Amino acid sequence: MSRLAQLVRTADWTGWLGATIVLVMMGAAVAAPLIAPYDPVAISIEHRLSAPGAEHWLGTDQAGRDVLSRIIYGARASLAVGIGAVIIGALLGVSAGLFAAYAGGLGDQITMRIVDGVASIPLLVWAIAIVGVLGVGPVTIGSLQLPNEVKIVTLVGCLFSPVFARVTYAVAKRIVGADYVKARYLQGASHWQIVLGEVLPNCLSPIIVQATLLVAIGIVIEASISFVGLGVQPPQPSWGTMLSDARNALYSGEWWLPVFPGLAISVTVIGFNLLGDAVRDLFDPRNEARTLVA
Repeated sequence: MSRLAQLVRTADWTGWLGATIVLVMMGAAVAAPLIAPYDPVAISIEHRLSAPGAEHWLGTDQAGRDVLSRIIYGARASLAVGIGAVIIGALLGVSAGLFAAYAGGLGDQITMRIVDGVASIPLLVWAIAIVGVLGVGPVTIGSLQLPNEVKIVTLVGCLFSPVFARVTYAVAKRIVGADYVKARYLQGASHWQIVLGEVLPNCLSPIIVQATLLVAIGIVIEASISFVGLGVQPPQPSWGTMLSDARNALYSGEWWLPVFPGLAISVTVIGFNLLGDAVRDLFDPRNEARTLVA
């Protein structure tokens, strides 16, 4: 049995729980048109503010829209921002971290000081400030028109890049100075061969761990931006906008309006956090050593 198979076999049940939650949420987002019982934007005045029941399992909102359907479709926006931002952040941050670690000298100092400057301001403050300045409308670049969702994914991805840069830099700096990397250089290997063939593969474990944890943060950021009206625009469903619309329900008694979108956010974030913890344990060399000894 391989080392990876042994580690997976001994994984904690919380990791499997997190993976199950993530797979269910992602499956619901992908298959939303097939599993959602109603059109998420269809208005039905005669069914407005209906309590959870046989016809509408999670009730309806102020416009008579089915809450369950809107939660299922809302998963698309949240997961798209979380996963898309992590992909963009990883591409930018890993590239910057590898460059700084391998270049050294002045290039190292300039790159990492820029990273530190961007990272010094909280993510949510950056996101709300920039989206507030740019507005919620589509951005036109030449003949290309980017919707607000793409703008948010790109923005959050750029804000995630310092985290990936720091993680990559910390690991790559140690690897660049290793004897086997110097030996590869003496053998005539090019800079690209050394970076992509020797340095990057040894940085993947902490990068993957960080990615799973940042998806959860991206979901919270998307919900927060949408909550203040700068994210996904009505009538398109989003967990953040659903919570924003449900603020008055806290006093009027329609408890299902804030509870179920809030649960969707909480459960999804917990799922990604549990999965991230499991992935971290999976790649922890101390756990690997204990598993092989056992």
